[in-house]
Amino acid sequence: MRSDPSLVTVPQEEQQRRVRRKEINRQQLLLRPVEVEKLVDLDHPVRAIWELVGRLNLEPFYTEIESVEGVAGRPVWDPRLLISLWIYAYKEGVHSAREIARLCEYHPAYQWLSGLEVVNYHTLADFRIRHKEALDQLFIEVLGVLSHEGLITLERVMHDGTKVKAWASSKSFHRKATLEDHLRLAREQVRQMGDPESEELSQRVAKARERSLREKQQRLEEALKALEKIKASRSKASEKEKVRASSTDPEARILLQANGAYGPAYNVQISTDAQSKIIVGVGVTQAWADAAELEPAVERIETNLGQKPGQMVVDGGFTNQSAMEAMIEKQVDLIGALPERNGVAPNRLEQRGVSPEFYPEVFTYDASADSYRCPAGKVLKFEGEQQQSASLHRRYRAKVRDCKRCEFQGRCCPGTKKGRSLVRSEATPEIVAFRAKMETPEAQAIYKQRAGVAEFPNAWIKDKMGLRQFRLRGLAKVTLESLWACLTYNICQWIRLCWKPQRLAQA
Repeated sequence: MRSDPSLVTVPQEEQQRRVRRKEINRQQLLLRPVEVEKLVDLDHPVRAIWELVGRLNLEPFYTEIESVEGVAGRPVWDPRLLISLWIYAYKEGVHSAREIARLCEYHPAYQWLSGLEVVNYHTLADFRIRHKEALDQLFIEVLGVLSHEGLITLERVMHDGTKVKAWASSKSFHRKATLEDHLRLAREQVRQMGDPESEELSQRVAKARERSLREKQQRLEEALKALEKIKASRSKASEKEKVRASSTDPEARILLQANGAYGPAYNVQISTDAQSKIIVGVGVTQAWADAAELEPAVERIETNLGQKPGQMVVDGGFTNQSAMEAMIEKQVDLIGALPERNGVAPNRLEQRGVSPEFYPEVFTYDASADSYRCPAGKVLKFEGEQQQSASLHRRYRAKVRDCKRCEFQGRCCPGTKKGRSLVRSEATPEIVAFRAKMETPEAQAIYKQRAGVAEFPNAWIKDKMGLRQFRLRGLAKVTLESLWACLTYNICQWIRLCWKPQRLAQA
């Protein structure tokens, strides 16, 4: 309830002095000149972004523009402006095209870039995902600038993977029967949209709804295809029955994230040069583990900079036999931690009913015959070998008839239909050499630097830029979003290490 101004009591001192106060009128409209160039200071980061983007070769972006002189059509926004808008937006933690369009209406930095114009959010959204090859080339162009400034040497590169949440809910993951029901319903809705006797809608709304339904139908079809791929990768029948796929982002996978919880995510692989912590390679996979990601990382670095790194430093998730062989072939020095050996649990043999006098350490190994002999005198011959992580597992097994006739079967291998077996773990020559190298003080000192370099860009992108969850769906688009984020990170390092010091020196 608004009070009557005439009834408001004015202090006696104020009545005597008759204080004149300036009232604020927020209902008025003002028309005043604006000098766009003075909207931001001379040392504002947005000026650095505009300057650097202008120095790069943007020809791949211009070749895709169809609006040219002498041909009918509206002029388009300059790719230099759109690139600068997205880079500055990612720097400030803005990942939405609608939000950028809104900021162009009042934010000084965005107004300075666009010259007080407002860029339509459709234009911004389409630009972010439609220039994959041009964006790859732009990333390489920025690496060239940073290399010229002496910020990249490739003498030592730290590599690490990080999980970033997908734009999908855990509740969107369904089994095959549920996905088929949703797909049948979506197809029926699409069919009804084309029915002239259906509810009357405006042409624009009808087309929008039809496009949305068709996209939903396409995602469901892709989810069923993804389901079959996941099933094919599973070996056990029990695992195949539990397979699920997302109806909103079929290419997302349930991965273990940094907080220890499982959820829809993508595995982002980032390679960082140790000289100035510049990202020299980025890739996105659906893999839940990093075991097979080291060789592709080296290939990306070589593609971007034309040479292989001298040394790769990784954690235990990347060190395995195949990775070591690949680095030896590529003549890249590998520094990393070996994964911890997982021995047999103390109570595992006891749960199987095996007596202590028949534990593996009691069996005798014969090197000349490459076989084992059990306490009852039965021979376990070599059956096969399997490479697992950083060890070669060799399996030995006794004959079935020998175990069935043995009086100690109930204490040695109870309940099994096969002969008693045991596994001998052996280190390959490559692993023996690698373990000896990692025991040296020099290698240990290098490995201690890994976390400070490899995890620095991950923390910057997630904390400063706020990219803890992707805004796009699908592996291809998520890769583009990761590339935009890493491109922005590199430009931020150029501003911090080159542009600002140069301006201070000039001042």
